[in-house]
Amino acid sequence: MPTTDRLKLTILGGGGFRVPLVFGALLGPDSPIGTVVLHDVDHGRLSAIRRVLAAQAAAVSAAPAVEATTDLTEALTGADFVFSAIRVEGLAGRVIDERVALGEGVLGQETVGAGGVAFGLRTVPVATAIARRIALVAPSAWVINFTNPAGLVTEAMAAHLGDRVIGICDSPSALARRVVRALGNPAARVEYAGLNHLGWLTGVHNGSENLLPQLLKDDDGLASFEEGRLFGASRLRELGAVPNEYLHYYYDTADMVRAELDATETRGEFLLRQQEECYRELASDDPLGAWEAALRQRDATYMALEGLGERDDAEGGGYERIALALMMAIARNQPTSLIVNVRNRGTIAALDDDAVVEVPCEVDAAGAHPYPGAFVPSHGIALVRRIKTTERAVLAAAAEESRAIAVRAMALHPLVDSVPIARRLIDAYIARLPSLSYLR
Repeated sequence: MPTTDRLKLTILGGGGFRVPLVFGALLGPDSPIGTVVLHDVDHGRLSAIRRVLAAQAAAVSAAPAVEATTDLTEALTGADFVFSAIRVEGLAGRVIDERVALGEGVLGQETVGAGGVAFGLRTVPVATAIARRIALVAPSAWVINFTNPAGLVTEAMAAHLGDRVIGICDSPSALARRVVRALGNPAARVEYAGLNHLGWLTGVHNGSENLLPQLLKDDDGLASFEEGRLFGASRLRELGAVPNEYLHYYYDTADMVRAELDATETRGEFLLRQQEECYRELASDDPLGAWEAALRQRDATYMALEGLGERDDAEGGGYERIALALMMAIARNQPTSLIVNVRNRGTIAALDDDAVVEVPCEVDAAGAHPYPGAFVPSHGIALVRRIKTTERAVLAAAAEESRAIAVRAMALHPLVDSVPIARRLIDAYIARLPSLSYLR
């Protein structure tokens, strides 16, 4: 367990667009981090992001020291925490994920459906290699995984790092904040369970009283937050729960495919275009201003195709706050409650112990400990089991370097659900993504 207040954080994917969010969270007086090491395979992006971080730190006397390197072993050596936010083949790879899937008439979202399977197949081998390197050169480090598909990648890394890797996602925590705010009860405790991007908020407790049924009866209350508008009051009452926004892809698949096919550009194409422009502007005299302008545009258009339109609360998900809270809890043994991705260990009865699940946990110096009694609503159990089976097939395909198992993983996903389509998808992805050349 880290024992000092000036600890070393290594950020993998350190040239990434959202790194300044993490760094900004470290500028407060309570941050335990004294040194931040940025690692990326792209030296140009590293240099650009260092300019933004320097501008952020200019007026902060105790800002963490910032280093940068393209050498993974150098970056990891001596790390107390490792934040992993890599994107294999970059946003150009995401565009391929999306367009190949849409060419077959199926969803290509980066973590859901065909795109998510393709993303997992090219990310798992890299994440596994990173986990092995961490185990070798920084065995006492705590790993915070934000690399998508977050649950799948966390499970791949856990095979080598055990409980020292914890996956984070902003979606469930943001959902919990919005629901609690709609109820006007900031002290309420939420129940949430599922897999990453596949979970349900099933209770909001004030002592022994569950306040969620009260909210589900309130049309105005449901209309006051994003998921209430996205899914609609009648559906939420039928479900008896509030789904994570990503369930929209499963509940309204035909509408989602139609919206993506009708759009002038995919989300990946928008982000690729925006970031290429942004990184050029980071060479200006005001790199922080250029980055902040791009961030506002990115946040405002999040989930626009999915029916949310521009975000009206401008709060974003706050994953950087989750990461900081996680580090604070571990470094200073300050127990806190967070919804994170950890090994199941009997928490959700429908899944085996080693399955990585997304549930509320108490985090302290010994890691993340799921609260007992988390449950997936009965209407979601079959879907959760099938997605976990798909994830396990992705892990097997990567481990065995098997095209046949990759096809099986693709066909298993309920948003593909076709062996012929799965074969064509895998062949197209292999042809266009060099990182999948290992599949034979």
